Amino acid sequence: MIDLKQLRENPDPFIQGAAAKGVQVDIPRLLELDQQRRDLVQQQESLRAEQKKLGKETGPQIGKLKGQLKGADESSVATLEAQITELEARPAAIKQQIQGLDETLAAIEPEWKAIQLQVPQPPDPDVPRGATAEENIEIRRWAPDGWDWNASFEDNRGFAPQTHLELVKSLGLVDFERGVKVAGSRSYVLTGDGMRLHQAILALGMSHITERGFRPTSVPVLVREQAMVGTGFFPGGIEQTYHIDSDSTPGPGQDLYLTGTGEVGLMSLHADEIVDADQLPMKYATVSTCFRREAGAAGKDTAGLYRIHQFDKVEQVVIDKADEATSRAHHQAMIQAVEDLLQSLQLPYRLLQCCTGDLGTKNADMIDIECWIPGRGPEDADGRPTGEFGETHSASRLYDFQCRRLNLRYRDENGKTVFCHSLNNTVVASPRILIPILEMHQQADGSVTVPEALQPFMGGCTRIGN
Repeated sequence: MIDLKQLRENPDPFIQGAAAKGVQVDIPRLLELDQQRRDLVQQQESLRAEQKKLGKETGPQIGKLKGQLKGADESSVATLEAQITELEARPAAIKQQIQGLDETLAAIEPEWKAIQLQVPQPPDPDVPRGATAEENIEIRRWAPDGWDWNASFEDNRGFAPQTHLELVKSLGLVDFERGVKVAGSRSYVLTGDGMRLHQAILALGMSHITERGFRPTSVPVLVREQAMVGTGFFPGGIEQTYHIDSDSTPGPGQDLYLTGTGEVGLMSLHADEIVDADQLPMKYATVSTCFRREAGAAGKDTAGLYRIHQFDKVEQVVIDKADEATSRAHHQAMIQAVEDLLQSLQLPYRLLQCCTGDLGTKNADMIDIECWIPGRGPEDADGRPTGEFGETHSASRLYDFQCRRLNLRYRDENGKTVFCHSLNNTVVASPRILIPILEMHQQADGSVTVPEALQPFMGGCTRIGN
């Protein structure tokens, strides 16, 4: 949620920011409603002040007039009674005016709140302008020694690669047919060493990030609507979310939603709190099951493990003081943590600076990391994929946007309450990360070498198959 005071004082950055992100939102209408609301509140405050003043003054005045009425002659009675009636009527009239203003406010506030929730975080000035992910800019790439980016996998390794679909079938790592039988499209069952590898990469991810000072924390994955709104996933992302209607469950309750990331639970832990500044920064990491409907993705990556409805993810969040330089430093540290992890797995990757049109509503900046996947991309003359980058990680800087919605604050050195800054990052998401692991570490005989970093989490296993 944006700062309304900043919006009133200087609306242009918000209008331009929404345009840069391709978000359709009527900011002039929000300002109009906001002014109406402020005028109404000011009128209410004036009336309440008058009401309070009358409460102190009219009682004695009415008492005095009633005393005069007892000894008044007939010619004065009507005048005194009229004055008493007028004094008695004034508080009631003011009360009625306040109630009328309450009704007008109640009529305005739903639209006022709804538009506020639609206004995106303006992108940072140094984020490149662009309409879609196609305009993201490569920052750098890394590959293990001996990998030539200008050569094919076959030229690099001496044999034609199999896709992960072929590998998981021949090695018995995934059962797609039974997954679909149980849960429908985009479902799967990890089996044998496939499940072991999945569990190993999650364990490595948690070990890797907790060694860097992040506190392991479990979170609910079934949450209330407030958590989704507070973290910025609603209203814009509701079509991607699985919804459990309160009417479908026994007893009184609220609608619940399955989260698509552990970020929702981690950030919501401190909603509506004023935390001690000495607690900051708070660094949390969780491993959780995530759910995404993938609405609108029909026909895209329908086969395999890349785009699925249910997966597990190690997520990290940072909550700290409101300082841009500090937030930027946290962002770089998060990215470095992922690079260290991928390098330990010997996986070629690249960093992408997301353009404004690919940031989403809540981010001031976002860096994606994409691993090289031989089994994706355009096909050669024999109908075989020639390789392509695929997104596996994303690190976001949000400043106070999320914490403002969550009402998450701290007290600064002057005792003033200030909204915190927040950041989040994918440490590792599986089974998607299994795709580059399997494809990049496959051997000519069809087996897969287990990366050295994963071997301790696989009971010392060094090879899958043969």
